[in-house]
Amino acid sequence: MLILPVIPETITVHLGAPDEAADNVRVPFIDYIKNVASSEIYPTWPESSLRANILAQVTYALNRVYTEWYRSRGYNFDITAVTQYDQKYTPGREIFENVAQIVDGIFNDYVVRQGSIEPLFTQYCNGTTTTCDGLSQWGTVDLAQQGLIPYEILQYYYGEDINIVFDAPTGPNLPSFHGRLLRLGVAGEDVALIQRQLNRIARNYPAMGGPLEVDGIYGTETEAMVRRFQQIFNLAVDGIVGKATWYRIKSIFGAVKGLSELAGEGLRLEEVDRIFVSPLRLGDTGEPVQIIQYYLSLLAYFNSSLPLVSINGVFDEATDAAVRAFQQEQGLAVDGIVGERTWNALTESYRDLWTSLPAQALELSDELYPGIFLTPGQQGPEVSALQRNLIRAAELNTFVPAVTVTGVYDDATEAAVRAVQADAGLDVNGITGPLTWDAVVRLGQPAA
Repeated sequence: MLILPVIPETITVHLGAPDEAADNVRVPFIDYIKNVASSEIYPTWPESSLRANILAQVTYALNRVYTEWYRSRGYNFDITAVTQYDQKYTPGREIFENVAQIVDGIFNDYVVRQGSIEPLFTQYCNGTTTTCDGLSQWGTVDLAQQGLIPYEILQYYYGEDINIVFDAPTGPNLPSFHGRLLRLGVAGEDVALIQRQLNRIARNYPAMGGPLEVDGIYGTETEAMVRRFQQIFNLAVDGIVGKATWYRIKSIFGAVKGLSELAGEGLRLEEVDRIFVSPLRLGDTGEPVQIIQYYLSLLAYFNSSLPLVSINGVFDEATDAAVRAFQQEQGLAVDGIVGERTWNALTESYRDLWTSLPAQALELSDELYPGIFLTPGQQGPEVSALQRNLIRAAELNTFVPAVTVTGVYDDATEAAVRAVQADAGLDVNGITGPLTWDAVVRLGQPAA
């Protein structure tokens, strides 16, 4: 998922208008910029003019990629080759040598509005046959001849409050939707991102309700807001964020924020900042490491190809080896680092395991964590199992309040969960994740 902008290794260009039947070509990003620059500007222009124009072209393309302007609308490309919509791209055209040399040095630099993180929508036009609110290509020639440097030329057109990001990292051009369905009980950065975006959209569409607490856990309130969003925007109302809902949320969020407008609201760092400690790697400690170890230990119990680990909260050599073995099995990058993709794969693999328990494990199913976070208001067999475990814990520990098996995560269940969390030294939030579940189960087991 794109959190902070990276320079894509490749970009997919549609060789026509968006709805026109035309080929798509995927080209290295740096080659795309060289082609656009050679198609849009003249190599005889002053160097400051060339650099200002190329920076605008780089930034424009990055805005299209980062906001997924076309992909969030159902297209299978990043940008078009038509100047009516985007920038001119001409397959097989001659590349000017001096233009190519400049691009080699600045293809990973781009323009941002101060206080925002997204590449600015650096609108531009030729300034003769067409004019616009952004940069005038021919106008940059006059400014360069007056002695302005590229940054000053860009400030002249886009405002004093711009910055240049230099030497941005490169990376694969991956879609923001990774294929994981977001539904009741799942957790992760992708959930937090959706919660933030729904909250912002709701300011323009108050019928959606909210605001949601941005905790990265897909609880009943998040599900309810997703349903209202789906209803408003004519999607299948199932409360699940699949590909269609994900990209409609992203499209509407981009629209209300004006992320692809020259004078848009902008995207602040705190709007994409991580809420979980991630990525996790060798040497890290704490509850997040314990959660990883919990998943790995249960997966290893049923899968002999994964080494067993201790749930000690220390990302030690054994945990590193288990993570690498899991990544190898899942076809992920084998680096021993638990980032978003490894986290999602772990949680999905664990949930898949739980839902397909072998017959001999069914008698232990109440004790095994069901693989989803349980939140107040939720209902279902997983909640009933939690309540049965809480009843056993209350029989042996007077500090655990009594509950009844209703299948509904009611106030009594939340109070009991909070009591267990306080006793176990966990975050007292009333939400049952793997560590809280494990603490409940342990309290319900008689002393040996």
